[in-house]
Amino acid sequence: MVGVPLVRRTRKRSRPTRIGTVLDYAALGWPVVPGAYPLRHGPRACSCDRVGCPDPGVHPLSPAWSIQATTDAAQLTRWWQADPEANVILPTGRVFDIFDVPLDAGLSALTRIDEAGADHGPVAAHGDRVLFWVATRGNPEDEDEWWSCHLDTGPATIDDNPGLRWHCRDSYVLAPPSALVGGQSVSWLRPPDGRPLPDPVRVLEWLAD
Repeated sequence: MVGVPLVRRTRKRSRPTRIGTVLDYAALGWPVVPGAYPLRHGPRACSCDRVGCPDPGVHPLSPAWSIQATTDAAQLTRWWQADPEANVILPTGRVFDIFDVPLDAGLSALTRIDEAGADHGPVAAHGDRVLFWVATRGNPEDEDEWWSCHLDTGPATIDDNPGLRWHCRDSYVLAPPSALVGGQSVSWLRPPDGRPLPDPVRVLEWLAD
């Protein structure tokens, strides 16, 4: 009887699903809301209803995004079951703020932070930008000591800030694994690990250098 060689079957590593990632963010206490996503085919560039969308796939689906953002797993599951390709929008100025810097400056700062053994917090690549997650200042009692980030949220004005952008209250960012125009995706360079987020002033010092 001729022996039959054993064939080892290797298990394919399952890639995290969009809803799985969304629920992971919610478990961290990060509110989430669905975003539009870029369309690869057809006359429109964006999944939203706006004709000639100026910022395809890089904005929330609803103008009420600030109110709708939630950590409720049941609601998030319903949203992404209804629209599995929806991008992932994280409001800022609640649990965290975001420093948004050009790619070269961000990668250089991240290298220097790593070499110094300092705390960089979660860091993501967003096309030609790098996003640094930092602790938020929250809502100070004196509103005169606070500012909103309308320049960061408006597609018509965000290009006016080519250097450092500080996404805080009234702003948001596109989180991994959201899709970008051209086939790229937002991706983690340093994923969140559950540790407290770094002091924004300390991270800003590295970016300013």
